[in-house]
Amino acid sequence: MRFQLLGPLSLADGTETVVLAPSRPTNLLAALLLHANGVVSADYLQQAIWGEEQPATAKAALQTCVMRLRRLFVKHGVTETPIEAVPGGYRIGAGPRTLDLIAFRDQVARASTEHEPEAELHLLKDALSLWQGATLANVRSDVLHRDVVPRLVEERLRAVERVCDLHLALDRCGDALVDLWDVTRAHPGYERFHEQLIEALYRTGRQAEALAEYRRIKEYLLDELGVDPSPALRRLELAILRGDDLGPARSGQGAPGRLALPAPPPAAVEPRSPLVAPVPVVPSFTGRAAEVAAMTARLTEPRDEAVTVLLSGAPGIGKSALAAHVAHLVRDAFPGGRLLVRMTDPHGAPRAPGEVAAEIAAALRDRRAEDRALLVLDDVTDAEQVRPLLPVGPGGAAVVTSRMGLAGLIATHGGWVHRLSVFAPQESHQLLHTVLGPERAGAEPDAVRRLAELCGHFPLALRIAAARLLTRPELRLADGADWLAGDPVARLALPDSPDMSVDRVLAGALGRLDPRLAEVFGRLGALPPEFRAEDCGGIEGIEGADEAEETLERLADSGLLEAGPPGPYRMHGLLRRYARRSAERSVERTAERTAERSVERNADRTRPTEKV
Repeated sequence: MRFQLLGPLSLADGTETVVLAPSRPTNLLAALLLHANGVVSADYLQQAIWGEEQPATAKAALQTCVMRLRRLFVKHGVTETPIEAVPGGYRIGAGPRTLDLIAFRDQVARASTEHEPEAELHLLKDALSLWQGATLANVRSDVLHRDVVPRLVEERLRAVERVCDLHLALDRCGDALVDLWDVTRAHPGYERFHEQLIEALYRTGRQAEALAEYRRIKEYLLDELGVDPSPALRRLELAILRGDDLGPARSGQGAPGRLALPAPPPAAVEPRSPLVAPVPVVPSFTGRAAEVAAMTARLTEPRDEAVTVLLSGAPGIGKSALAAHVAHLVRDAFPGGRLLVRMTDPHGAPRAPGEVAAEIAAALRDRRAEDRALLVLDDVTDAEQVRPLLPVGPGGAAVVTSRMGLAGLIATHGGWVHRLSVFAPQESHQLLHTVLGPERAGAEPDAVRRLAELCGHFPLALRIAAARLLTRPELRLADGADWLAGDPVARLALPDSPDMSVDRVLAGALGRLDPRLAEVFGRLGALPPEFRAEDCGGIEGIEGADEAEETLERLADSGLLEAGPPGPYRMHGLLRRYARRSAERSVERTAERTAERSVERNADRTRPTEKV
C-alpha cells in the first residue's frame, strides 16, 4: 500500500487507487504524512484539523480522529505504516516505497549527484511523474494549504526548472517549450521560467515571439508588482536584439564532447536534510557593527582548539541573520565548509542531538581532516541539546543562537557570549534606508523614524515592514506608518510567508514555555516598561517576592525580558504590545470557556431524566 500526497490524498495498491473523501481524519493523515518519521505535536494536529477556531473538546476529538483513521487503515489493508502515539503527539513512519513525497525527494537528490545530463534528466522526469494534479485537493485544511503546500509546490518548480535547464543545455529547445508554456502561465511571477521560455523561442528561430514574450512579462511585472524585469531577463533581451548566439556551450569547458551544463539550483546541492544546509547570504545586512567586528576577530584568530560563540536574545532580534552574516565574512578561514544547522523542526520542537550529529557528519563527509569547519547551530532550545555536538573539531568553530541564556553551556564549554538587544535608532533608520532605497526613505525622514518606533527597533519587524512597503512602491511611508499604528503586532506580517509574522514568532516563543510562565508574561504587559520583582505583587500567578524573582529570571533567560537584579527588568515596546494582546486573548478564552460550561450545565438541568 502506498500513500500519495502529490495530488489528491489517496491510497494506492497496484493499479487501484482510493481517493479519500474530505474529512477530519483526512486532514489528520495529511498532517502526519507531510511530516512523516517525525513527531507531530498534538497542538499542530489540532490546528491542521480545525484551524484557528478549535472546539473546546479538540484534545479528545483528536483522539477520536486517530481512532477513525486507524479503522480506515484496517479497512484498506494498511499494515506497514501504523500511527504511533508518542510523548507530545503522534508519528507515522514512511519511506520511498510507501510515500510518494519521500520517493520524489529521493529521486531529486539522486539526480543532483549525477554527472551525466541524460541520467540526471531521466531521474528528474521520473520524480516529476509522481505529481498527479493539485496538491492535497481533497484536504480541507487552511493551515496545511497555507504553511506546507506552497513549499511542496516550490520543490516541484525547482525540479521543473532544472529539467528545462537540461533540455536547453542538450539543445532540445522543443522539449523545453512543452513544459515552459504551461509553467509560465501557471506561475507568472517565476522569472526564471520566462527567461528559459524566451531563450527556447529564440533558439528555435522564433525571434519575434521571444521579444513579444519579454514584453509580456515586463508588462506583468510592472503592472502587478511594480518592479522591472531581472538583470538576467534584460541581458537576454539585449542579446536577442543584437542577434547573439545563445546555443549551448560545447566541449572545451569540460571533458571532451560533453556539454557545459548550468549549475543545479541551490536545493539540489544542499545536504539531504533540509535542516542542515550551507549558510545563506543575508541580503542588505546592516547594524551590529561591534558584534560583527568582535565575532569576526574571534573566529579568524589562529588557534588549534575549537571556539564557541553564543548569540542570545529575544525572538526576532536578529540572531540568525547576524550568525549567517558573520559566517559569510569568515568563509576563507573555514575551507572545510560552513553549515547552518537548524536545531528545531518546522513546528518548533527541539531535534534530537544524535539525529543532528548524523546529518552534520553526512554533510561534511567529503571534508579533509585538516580543513576547519564552521557550524551555525541555530535556535538551540537548551544546553543539553547542544553539548553532544561540541567541540566541533580542532580549529573548528560553532556559533550557537538561542533565545535562552545557556549560561550552563558556557560554564561547561567556555566561549564568548553576545546578548543582542533591539537596534539603536540609527541602526533601524539605516536598515530602512538600505532596504527601501535612499531616495524613498530620504524623502520622508519623519515617517522612517515613526516606522522604526512602531517596529520597536526589532530587526524582524523592521524587515517585515520594509518588505510590505517595497511591494507597494506608490504608497507614502507616512501612510504605511499610519496603517501599521492601528495594530502593529497583527499587521507586522507577510501574507505569503507565514513565518514572517511578529505575532506568529512570539506565539511560538511562548509556546515553548511552561503555560504558567506564558500567562504571567501576558499580565506583565500591564506594568510600566521598567519594573522590579516587588512591583509584581498584584500579578495573578505570582505569590511572594521569591517566586516573583524566580519567575522574572526565567522570563529574562528566555529572552522576553532584559536586565534584572540589581537593576530593574525591562520589557521592550513591541513585546509589551504583544503581552497585552496575549493577556486580552487569555481573558477572551476564559470567558468563552465559562460561557460554554454554563450552556452545558443549563442543558443538563433541562434534559429530562429517565424513569426507573
